Order: sequence, then structure tokens, then C-alpha cells
Amino acid sequence: MTIVFATNNQHKVDEIRAAVPKNFSIISLKEAGIDIDIPEPHDTLQENASEKARTIHRLTHSNCFSEDTGLEVYSLGNEPGVHSARYAGEDKSFDKNIDKLLSKLDGSSDREARFRTVICLLLGENEHFFEGVCEGTIVSERRGNMGFGYDPVFIPTGSGKTFAEMTMDEKNRFSHRRKAMDKLVTFLNNFTDSSPH
Repeated sequence: MTIVFATNNQHKVDEIRAAVPKNFSIISLKEAGIDIDIPEPHDTLQENASEKARTIHRLTHSNCFSEDTGLEVYSLGNEPGVHSARYAGEDKSFDKNIDKLLSKLDGSSDREARFRTVICLLLGENEHFFEGVCEGTIVSERRGNMGFGYDPVFIPTGSGKTFAEMTMDEKNRFSHRRKAMDKLVTFLNNFTDSSPH
């Protein structure tokens, strides 16, 4: 089954491909010949994921899925949350976003946070949602050069490493996106098993 992944982020495409079985072919927007920046105007991850999936579905008429991920820092009232990618401005600078986050947490002893991913899958006209959560803490300075986004300052609960210090396999043991993807893959496997051949 071929499914379009509604993202321009190659890191996310790589993570998803590492998670799905070989009988699923994941195609990025670039590979589908689509070059647009999909708006994320809503106040929840679920609404943004739905908006992105529906936008791409209208353009491709293909099965597709999208995801929206937010970093939620409890002591900051769950900031940056749905605004994680644009926390420090519309240019989506990872470095500026991290600088703003660390500045806001400066001197704070409560640094507990979680990553939350919501996936919206569109099969025909039917929407299906899958959520994954990874609890952890924000460290006071960047560590590691793998990954992307807030990975250099997030340590998942149960590890001593930031996501940016981990290999893809290590990260997938904790990853919020992997947890949501596993639910998606289970659903797709059951769907393909039960659909008429």
C-alpha cells in the first residue's frame, strides 16, 4: 500500500520509514511532486493534523496521513505546544526555538515536559487518529548533534541521553512519533488483512 506522508520534513520521513513494515510505501510530499507549506492555523495538534491530511488528500486523491507534534513543558503551561515549530518566529529556526525555551526555563527547577504526536490518517473519506506521548525533562544546555527540533535538550524518562545523542534505533525505543506510528501500522495491518483482495 502506498501512502503519502504530508510533510516536507525529511527527518520525519526517515523516522516513519524506519518504523513501518516493508509492505507499506511511504511517499513524501516532494516525491509526490507537491511543494507547498501547509498551514497549521489551529489550537490543537489533532485539528492541525487533520487540516494537513485533508489538504494533501484534495491535491493527490490518495490515501495519506499527516502528523503534528508538540513539546509541552508543564511549568510553562504546556508551551510551546501546538506552536513548537514557530515558537520563536515564522522562520521555524530550531536554534531560536531552543534559545527561547531555555531562556524561559532559566533558573527553573521544574523542567518536566513531554512530546506529543497526533497522526491523522485519511483512507478515502474516513479519518483515523493515533496519538503517542514521550515523557521527559528539558536539560539546561544542548547535547548531541543527531535528530532535529528540540532533540538536543530533551531527555526521555528512562534514559540519560538527549534524543540528539541517540541513534535512530535508540530514539525509536522512546519516541512519541514511533508510538503513534506503531498504532497506525497496527491499524493498517489489520485494515489490509480484513480488506477484500
